[in-house]
Amino acid sequence: MFWWIVKIALWALAGLAASRLMNSENSLGWNILLGLAGGAVGSLVAGWVGIRSTNTLGSIIISVAGACLVIWLARMILPKLKL
Repeated sequence: MFWWIVKIALWALAGLAASRLMNSENSLGWNILLGLAGGAVGSLVAGWVGIRSTNTLGSIIISVAGACLVIWLARMILPKLKL
């Protein structure tokens, strides 16, 4: 149970980092939601490719990459939003 709480917190931080990397002008709550979605997407895509994270730094990198992917996809699908 504790690991899931840590993972969710890392995904939220990844959303904040990805929003900075992608120059996204969103609220804190929106960035956290993007981070949660991005962390899940990043873990899923990394698993498909065969990349496994065995430490916290690897999880953060995968989560930030996933959050950047989610922001990029949201910009393509919803171009009028400031994502």
